[in-house]
Amino acid sequence: MFSDVKNLEPTAPIPLMKMSRAAVVNEQQDVAYRIGHSTVLIKLGNQWILTDPMFSRRASPLQWVGPKRFSDLPIQIAQLPAIDVVVISHNHYDHLDKASILALAPKVGRFLVPEKVGAILIKWGVEATKVHPMNWWDETDVSSTHFVFTPTQHFSGRSLTDQNETLWGSWVILAPTHHVFFSGDSGYFAGFKQIGDRFGPFDLAFMEDGQYSKDWPVIHMFPEQMIQATQDLRAKVVMPIHNSTFRLANHPWNEPLEKAWAISQQKGVTMVAPEFGQRYVIGGTFEQQEWWEGEKQ
Repeated sequence: MFSDVKNLEPTAPIPLMKMSRAAVVNEQQDVAYRIGHSTVLIKLGNQWILTDPMFSRRASPLQWVGPKRFSDLPIQIAQLPAIDVVVISHNHYDHLDKASILALAPKVGRFLVPEKVGAILIKWGVEATKVHPMNWWDETDVSSTHFVFTPTQHFSGRSLTDQNETLWGSWVILAPTHHVFFSGDSGYFAGFKQIGDRFGPFDLAFMEDGQYSKDWPVIHMFPEQMIQATQDLRAKVVMPIHNSTFRLANHPWNEPLEKAWAISQQKGVTMVAPEFGQRYVIGGTFEQQEWWEGEKQ
């Protein structure tokens, strides 16, 4: 509330590409679309996968107060195709959003969730047969795609009375066509190398990059740590997530991408940062535009 940091929020709309339902439904390639924050729509083979769906205006239990979305959504839930799998990393409000889950539920085949998060979804009204809770290192198949729930260095809780009562983690997603990793939220830790050694290399890693602070250095990664974690995972390409959507930390809104881009070039790591709604073909070439630099001060 009393920050002296400039540029905490964009003063003009950030670049956004509206997504067409027809184009998405007729997609023939393996692709990824950043929807916002840590929400990514991924097509692998014949399956659509959605990560940490957050479509609400605010990352808050109340929609009249709390961190507000910087920009519009590139697509609404009603326009999405049928979703084969939703993966949830943990139960914080910016990753597990009740309104989004309930709106999505009729078109979702399976929710893969951390242990004890399933009870939350079922309490909200999601069919129990759709909900699959998992512990760290648990593995399951949905059609031809193999999912592994892997550790992170984070925490959970939606109130002061339920701290760390539910599990948190990341996701290894191994499809016949491509292998991807979704970090959820995490501080930098040795687990990334363990995951990389066991399941890497990955064609693409969606890695948390944003909402970091020196006041909570062990639960979120700084950009240089995110790039190191990408190397630990043996990921061929990294797409930073968890940024440019909500103000949850005391850093300029575009600093995570700005720093990650510079560090990735120094370290020889291939980074892609599409605009929200921009189509990225997994394994394809991508001409990166530094769209976040529009408000550099």
